[in-house]
Amino acid sequence: MTGFGVADAPVGGGRLQVEVRSVNHRHFNLQLKVPGELQRLEAESRDRLRDRIARGHVTVSARWIEEPARGGTLRLNLERARQVAAALRQLKAVLNLSGDIDLGWVARQSDVLQPAESAQAPLEAADVLLVVDAAAEAMLAMRRMEGAALGAELERLLASLARQLAVVEQRAPQRLLAERDRLRTSVATLLDGRSLDEARMAQEIALLADKLDITEEMVRLKAHVAACRSALQQDAATTGGGGRQLGFLGQEMLREINTIGSKANDAAIAQSVVTMKGELERFREQVENVE
Repeated sequence: MTGFGVADAPVGGGRLQVEVRSVNHRHFNLQLKVPGELQRLEAESRDRLRDRIARGHVTVSARWIEEPARGGTLRLNLERARQVAAALRQLKAVLNLSGDIDLGWVARQSDVLQPAESAQAPLEAADVLLVVDAAAEAMLAMRRMEGAALGAELERLLASLARQLAVVEQRAPQRLLAERDRLRTSVATLLDGRSLDEARMAQEIALLADKLDITEEMVRLKAHVAACRSALQQDAATTGGGGRQLGFLGQEMLREINTIGSKANDAAIAQSVVTMKGELERFREQVENVE
């Protein structure tokens, strides 16, 4: 499921903002985009988020809203400055370029000017992780809202499946009677007035009824629908695992619906099977978003 959360708080003399974004993914996949001084907390942040998020592609971004105060003095790396200036003079001579060496440009080069080691207040890991936790909780709150809406949609699709199954259950006995009458009529036509062997006819009707019987498939399909509803209710009270169970049940429901369709030999049942397949396809698509 998708989600977004943001939080900020004072950290190390500045103010740190953390954003946590989540999109659907089969597994837990974390991407961190943080300032260099926070990268040492990557492993701990990953573990804390993994404990709270079962699956999803999660992106954590951090930035300073207010930079930490950098008191103290700057340290000049004179040797590095000489190297930069010498390289510029060599470049000017070799390429016969005009212009003077710019002091500001030299000063901006890496390692020429560095803050003293005591210039910045130390960053407390606990302070940073509190901001990460707050942003993650805001993201999870959004995911819970989406999950409630998703659960309602899945329940609606299951209700539609159950209604169509009730239509099939009501039609099934009538379909057997219709098949019996059709068989009797066909046999009578073929006999062309000759006597009918009732015992043999009863045997053929029994074999046909057994071949077309869909009672077991309807019972199993009804049980799968009930299991899906139970899984949705359990997943509303807990977190994680429900998506895989619903995915498996979706496969089993498709198997039963296909069998009912192959045995149907009835227009009304065939229409209900088509409707159930459409609702089940939408159900299985939405289940991919369930954690």
